[in-house]
Amino acid sequence: MDADRRRAPGPLPVGGLAGPDFARVAVGGFGDGGNSYAHSMAWFREKLYIGTVRHLLCLLKSSQPALPHFMDPWPVPYSGDIFSLDLRAQIWCYDPKSDAWQHVHSSPVVVGPSGHEVPRDLGYRGMAVFQGTSDPAPALYVTTVSSDSRGPGAHVLRSTDGLSFEAVSEPGLGDPNISSLRSLVSFEGRLYVSPTGNRQAWNVAPSAEVIGSRDPVSEPWERVSIPGFGDSSNESIFEMEHFGGYLYAGTFNSRSGYQVWKTKAEGEPPYSWTKVVGSGAYRGNLNEAATSMCAFGDALYVGSGIQNGGYDRTHRIGPAAGELIRIYPDDTWDLVVGTPRNTPEGARAPLSGMGPGFDNFFSGYIWRMAAHEGWLYVGTLDTSVFLPYADRARLPAWLQRTLRQVGVYGLVGYEGGFDLWRSRDGTHWANLTRAGFDNPCNYGARTMVSSPYGLFVGTANPFGPEIAAQTVLGWTYVPNPRGGAEVWLGSHDRQGANGYEGRTT
Repeated sequence: MDADRRRAPGPLPVGGLAGPDFARVAVGGFGDGGNSYAHSMAWFREKLYIGTVRHLLCLLKSSQPALPHFMDPWPVPYSGDIFSLDLRAQIWCYDPKSDAWQHVHSSPVVVGPSGHEVPRDLGYRGMAVFQGTSDPAPALYVTTVSSDSRGPGAHVLRSTDGLSFEAVSEPGLGDPNISSLRSLVSFEGRLYVSPTGNRQAWNVAPSAEVIGSRDPVSEPWERVSIPGFGDSSNESIFEMEHFGGYLYAGTFNSRSGYQVWKTKAEGEPPYSWTKVVGSGAYRGNLNEAATSMCAFGDALYVGSGIQNGGYDRTHRIGPAAGELIRIYPDDTWDLVVGTPRNTPEGARAPLSGMGPGFDNFFSGYIWRMAAHEGWLYVGTLDTSVFLPYADRARLPAWLQRTLRQVGVYGLVGYEGGFDLWRSRDGTHWANLTRAGFDNPCNYGARTMVSSPYGLFVGTANPFGPEIAAQTVLGWTYVPNPRGGAEVWLGSHDRQGANGYEGRTT
């Protein structure tokens, strides 16, 4: 992000939520800083449900990519033995009526293939409410991340009461190498899921496929797409959403950039699918994955990102910020936020006037979107909080110059924390926070759900329970009370204690 090009936020349009309308309803990982992300979120039985992943930066440290992260010190303490930590993923429930949280589920411990006791689930990555043919009422379904090298494979879980959760799939949907399931979508009487993990690689799959079931309790899961939609460079189906009578699927493709496909989901599987967007919307692999989708108005909005926070060290892609496009029912599309370019379909310039990441170089993902009361809300991931730990000699030259001018903590104080934006038309945008609701450790808006009580935003914040801090005596690890996932509720009635003051710079 070129600091002197940053656009000052304009006046907020009337009617949508503003920064001061948000109040914090959970802090410090629900009292346990090891809960790194509000990884999944759903509104079920008049309550909010959240699934976590734990000690994410330690998990990252334990499985470095080919090009390491070059951070010294590591932002959180790590002993070198990942399984010495409590890695059991958790599910929490919030009742807005009583303003109370309840810890309703923790991953069971199982014996893995190597004979070690391990958590069955390291994370709960997706949630959806769905009523299968044998379900007496809508149930809550959850996708899991397994214990990679020692676990039995990822599962789909089901709960009818929000208190007990049972597995309704084989480990890895029949392939124990499938370590993660991400997107989970209900459409036209079926529940759809896609594998997005292959052992320790959480974003790619042994085969890029969409898998569905009319009744996960009693019927088998079946493949409803051919592998990779016939393109072997598609490494996983990363995101799904329904819009205009179609099921849409966005891929992860490190070779040429994401693709978007759609189907009416009719007839016998595998369904007939139509390619809508290819080659990362003609940005190539700088749009490596379709990270988020949201139907809003007359279009489907698709956000992009590069894995590992905007810099794929496995495939040497980036660093670059994410983009936002919108797709219309006739399969045409517009660039909303991103780099102007010529394409085989004509010139594309961003309708918003903003470049990648909403003019923020550090916004590696357009991570989550939600429609709420006639407005589209978009949250990002911002990696600037890692700058104090980075090997600065490896940073881009322009960033090194900026750091010499303003200082690393000056930049983190200005830039650190996710951005949250809103729009009524997808063209004109207002900023609600540039600083993770005044917490640079909230580096991502990971989940968002619209509810009758307002808009919930769950954060990605893996900087707990301790964080590396620089003191006069050198680096040391200190308690971080604002480390761990947070949850915020935006409502015109929620201002007050723990409210956000509306700082945008």
